[in-house]
Amino acid sequence: MLRRCGAESIDDLYSSVPSTLRLSAPYSLPEGMSEQEVSEAIGEMSRRNRPLTCFAGAGAYDHYTPAAIPSLLSRSEYLTAYTPYQPEISQGTLQYIFEYQSMMCNLTGMDVCNASMYDGATATAEAALLAVHTARKKRRVLISATVDPAVASVVSTYMRWQDIALEVIPERDGSTDREAMNEMLGAGDVAGVILQSPNYLGVIEDFEGFAGTIHASKALMIVNTRAMALAAIRPAGEWDADIAVGDAQSLGMPLNYGGPYLGYMCTTNAHMRKIPGRIVGATTDGEGRRVFVLTLQAREQHIRREKATSNICSNQGIMTLHAAMYLSLMGAAGLLEANRISADAAHYLATRLEETGKIELAFPSRPFLNEFAVKVKSPLTVDAVLEALEACGILGGVKIDENMMIIAVTEKRTPAQIEKYISTVKEL
Repeated sequence: MLRRCGAESIDDLYSSVPSTLRLSAPYSLPEGMSEQEVSEAIGEMSRRNRPLTCFAGAGAYDHYTPAAIPSLLSRSEYLTAYTPYQPEISQGTLQYIFEYQSMMCNLTGMDVCNASMYDGATATAEAALLAVHTARKKRRVLISATVDPAVASVVSTYMRWQDIALEVIPERDGSTDREAMNEMLGAGDVAGVILQSPNYLGVIEDFEGFAGTIHASKALMIVNTRAMALAAIRPAGEWDADIAVGDAQSLGMPLNYGGPYLGYMCTTNAHMRKIPGRIVGATTDGEGRRVFVLTLQAREQHIRREKATSNICSNQGIMTLHAAMYLSLMGAAGLLEANRISADAAHYLATRLEETGKIELAFPSRPFLNEFAVKVKSPLTVDAVLEALEACGILGGVKIDENMMIIAVTEKRTPAQIEKYISTVKEL
């Protein structure tokens, strides 16, 4: 191999790499172990983990996963299935993508849904690009300050390298400042506006009339919503939005230290040909039987890559199946019930925490679903509260700053766990 490369030695091969970057000693690796020894070593590591009861949210939520899902998902025909290029042998994969898309359209109130994106952040960024491509010459995108900072960061990265200006709409009392948005739209050159509800602070925002103002400026309205909340609050389609995006992790997907998750993206028929990913359609074959086909698909993994809609080329198929299973098992009533239990528990916890006199709601006049922002009263700090809760086996929330944090409650949180949270705060 060295001779084929025209090199005399390994050092000669890597001569262009500065010596400061080259390894000067062997890797510090332990001695090899037998299979049993490796199993025992890893088991010992896992026993050092200390599971905490999760009251954290801010984009990732501890919802229950029906037992049927991991059992079915682990079947080899699902685990090994990839892109359904050949419909003749991919009917199962195409069908569950079709069902997933149909259910997401019902949830969002939109016409079409793709399959699919890496997560809610990349889905939002792709929606912003779609808005710019639709507007052609417009190079400004507005994003509300109440959008999840992690999502905003990904959108910022996408926009930066496309020479698109991303400007932040200020927040007022936990919601998007509509007057400021109108003023920014009035300056012109806006391709799209990104909003979120429930937003990063847990507030359910009221977008009544937003679409008319945004569309009057010939911009697109993009609404980010976590998928579970779509069953309980007014969806993007009812706000007359152009694109609905968000993360579907809340559909019973385990937290898994950050992934894999699933981003959904739904839009109107007017923008169907511009969305990345795939759209599966139902038709009939020559014998009149119902079959499924790839009706539309982005071409980034085929040809003409320079004209691709997107550079995302995996459809996250296994997580799409997870979402389809969850939605079909829960049904409309189950989704609503999970939201009701979560909301009731969250409002109960918020009320009881305020009664301790040590914590208060950050935005008491704003409605919330199952997640809310609180302020910790001096001399207490968020760090002190979270440390005390962790000592009791509770992951208490997500810190925003020294005096504010976000708390999330899902249907998995028991009355005993909630009372333990309250009593721990009361004793501080």
